[in-house]
Amino acid sequence: MKVRHLVVGLCLAVCSAAASAYPDRPIRIVLGFPAGGGADVVLRTVTPGLAEELGQPVFVDNRPGAGGNLGMDAVAKAAPDGYTLLMAAPGLATNASLYENLPFDPAKDFTAVGMVSSVPNVLVVNPSLPVHSVADLIAYAKSHPGELNYASSGIGTSLHLAGALFERDAGVKMTHVPYRGGPAAINDLIGGQVQLMFSVLPLATPQIKAGKLRALAVTGQTRSAALPDVPTMIEAGLKGYTATTWNGLVAPAGTPAPIVDKINAALQKVLDRPDVQKTFAGMGQDVVKDTPEQFAAMLKAETEKWQQVIKAAGIKAE
Repeated sequence: MKVRHLVVGLCLAVCSAAASAYPDRPIRIVLGFPAGGGADVVLRTVTPGLAEELGQPVFVDNRPGAGGNLGMDAVAKAAPDGYTLLMAAPGLATNASLYENLPFDPAKDFTAVGMVSSVPNVLVVNPSLPVHSVADLIAYAKSHPGELNYASSGIGTSLHLAGALFERDAGVKMTHVPYRGGPAAINDLIGGQVQLMFSVLPLATPQIKAGKLRALAVTGQTRSAALPDVPTMIEAGLKGYTATTWNGLVAPAGTPAPIVDKINAALQKVLDRPDVQKTFAGMGQDVVKDTPEQFAAMLKAETEKWQQVIKAAGIKAE
């Protein structure tokens, strides 16, 4: 027993010493998506503030590919010392169900640090479709099984899964049409090649306001300030339906808790900054502040939720 207490004491002392010295060199945040995309802009909005709060340079390392798996794999295999982090996206909760033989375990190889932002999706239809509400759409889909084509930004993306969740919860059958990215999908929706899609809010809002698309519902827990007259899916009658696109910081598993807490504390201060909040609002992003424990619980719930949806729909990434 004395030996065990000694080992625990030594571990606590080492962790405390590491945390007090942290950080003493630049910090790298890996992103599994290209520069210029929504997640990249979100990350680059907070990195200057993180550098100021932590007293060391913080730089972005874009590693796109395989639905974010290349970036996740790099961080999963990095030293758990707080100097390599991951800007996580919904793929952290869904890719284990979409891909076979991942070289890492999303549930075991990461430590939650904190959420950064969340953006709801919006269900939009081509105005030529004779529906003006979610109830209308469900009734139409049930009377035309398999005839409605819904677009997404690709197989297994959060927008595809939002559609699959809608099919399950509404009890309808539609045809999924994947595109290489949201802009291509929304262009074909406007052109009438497809009838509907779940889109990230910033991409669809200008088209909604221009009358080129009709918004039926947003997919967050509450209405969006950008579209205050558009109901949530829950208000529209689908109890419990939510599907958001989010970003958050995680570290390799085994990163000492004091270091995780220090990064989280710095992140909370950055997210409180008016300039950061203004930038996020302009992008349709909601600032999300939480603890590592809260983020870990959210990741667990998201993983279980989407695992069921993916399995029921038989979705596999290409």
